[in-house]
Amino acid sequence: MERDELIERISQRPVWRCSRGEWQHLDDLVVTEFAATIYLNGNELVTLLCSPEYLEDLAVGFLSGEGLLAGADDLESVKADYQLGQVWVTSRGTSVLAEKTFLKRYLTTGCGKGTTFYSLDDSLRAAPLESSLRIAQEKISESTRAFQDRSELFHQTGGVHSAALGDDGGIRLFREDLGRHNALDKLIGCCVREGIDPGGFFLMVSGRISSEILMKSVKAGLQIVISRSAPTSLAVDLAERLGVTLIGFARGGRFNVYCHRDRVVEAGT
Repeated sequence: MERDELIERISQRPVWRCSRGEWQHLDDLVVTEFAATIYLNGNELVTLLCSPEYLEDLAVGFLSGEGLLAGADDLESVKADYQLGQVWVTSRGTSVLAEKTFLKRYLTTGCGKGTTFYSLDDSLRAAPLESSLRIAQEKISESTRAFQDRSELFHQTGGVHSAALGDDGGIRLFREDLGRHNALDKLIGCCVREGIDPGGFFLMVSGRISSEILMKSVKAGLQIVISRSAPTSLAVDLAERLGVTLIGFARGGRFNVYCHRDRVVEAGT
């Protein structure tokens, strides 16, 4: 089950709106904030605040990114109870020690109350990405426009982030959540569950590209990361070292390429 239809993604709340000095009392749409607790091999692991859909993808993507799932072969089962807000994951290879030490890792910044855990050792152990993947410069602008138009929930509430995988044929997979980390985890989790190799696609995200977002992308094998927002200095440094083409401020027909520009093919070449 990917979503319980009884749990609405949005709700109405009364607001007083002031526009040019004029007040109006009306109902406004707000995004639903939902608590989902992940259980790994029967043990409670972590509770994530998220949007109430694709909880199976969220759990698998989160566990994969944190190194508690080695991949599709390590995943035995995943089942979500949307009414209780619980996701039960069974793995074949996760060690008991890894589960016990997980919550002792460093808590890093989140957005939309998303949560991620990682150590700088993750980046030091990561190997640089190598691939022949390329993206045409006109495809960056075209995909950015399509990406912005895709999120109906954002247009209704302004309260979610989005993540998508794309290629020359357009956007192939799209997920959204009130947390930018969660949106990416849902995307990666879907790939793990469906046996999709993310390495053949470029990644688009709506929020800023922080070091955590960059490392989640690297672990998934994504070589091109595009955002309409800004990267952080550490994200740029990591992308340079790990072979990721990092593109920011992709909007209005313009974009900045921060490193590994060779993957961007100029028009007419």
